[in-house]
Amino acid sequence: MAKSNIRVLALDLDGTLTNDEKIVTPRTRAALDAAAALGVTIVLASGRPTAGVLPLAKELGLDKKGGCVLAYNGGKIVDCTTGETLYQVQLGAEFIPELCEFAAKQDVAIITYDQQGVISERPDDQWALRECFTCKLPMKGVKDLPAYVNYPVSKMLITLDPAKRDAVCEAGRKQFAGRIDLYPSSPFFIEAVPLGVAKDKSLAALLERMGLTRENLMACGDGLNDRSMISFAGVGVAMQNAEDEVKAVADYVTTADNNHDGVAEAIEKFILNGEEHE
Repeated sequence: MAKSNIRVLALDLDGTLTNDEKIVTPRTRAALDAAAALGVTIVLASGRPTAGVLPLAKELGLDKKGGCVLAYNGGKIVDCTTGETLYQVQLGAEFIPELCEFAAKQDVAIITYDQQGVISERPDDQWALRECFTCKLPMKGVKDLPAYVNYPVSKMLITLDPAKRDAVCEAGRKQFAGRIDLYPSSPFFIEAVPLGVAKDKSLAALLERMGLTRENLMACGDGLNDRSMISFAGVGVAMQNAEDEVKAVADYVTTADNNHDGVAEAIEKFILNGEEHE
C-alpha cells in the first residue's frame, strides 16, 4: 500500500461533508477518524461563521485530536484544540451600511453574525432562515443593522431567491468592484467578503505555518466558493453533486454524492489506500 503524502484534509461542509440533513454519516465519520489516526489534520472549510462550525468540529472530536475550523470562506481560521485564531481578515466597517443599502435596493435580505447567531433586518425572510438551519444558529431581528454592528465582522451574506442570484451578484460586483469581493456560494447565497478572501488563500497561510506545501493538501467541495481550494490542492476533489464549473477544475470527481458518502470515497481512495491521482 502506497503511503499517502496528504497531511491536511480540507472539507467543505454543506453539500460535501454533511448530507442534506446536515449530518455526517457513519461511513464518512469512520473514514475521517482513520485519516486523523494517520496524523492528517482535518480542516472544516466553510462559508459559515465560526460559531456555526464549532459544534460539528466538537462532534467529530477535533477539539481533542486536533484540527481547524476555516470559517467565513477563509476569513478566519481557528485551532479547534486551543481556540487560537491562526489567520483572520475583516470586512471594512465602511462597507456595512453600503451593503445594507444595496440589499434594500435589490429587495433582498442581508445578514451578518454576532457571537450568538444570525442578525438581519428581515428575520422572517425564508432565504435568510436557511442560514440559521445550515449553521444551527438562532435568528435575531434588528431595526438597523449597520447601527447594531459596532464590532468587526468577517463577512456579510446576501440571501435571495435563486432566480435573482446572478443578476444581483452582477449588480453588486459592478457597485463594489475593486473594493470588496462578491460571489455565490449556493443557489440562494451571495458572499460579501474582503478583497482576496477565499479558501485557497487561507489554506496557503495555514500550510506555510505548518511547514507544508499544496502537495500535502487534499480539498473536497461542491460549490463555486470551493473552486479556489480544489484548484489549489495537490488533490482537488469535486463531489458528484458539485456544480459543473467546480467539477471542471477537480483532479477527481466522486462517483457518490454528499448523501451517499462521497467524502468517504475520496478519503478511502487517496488517503487510506494511498492512490495517486491521475
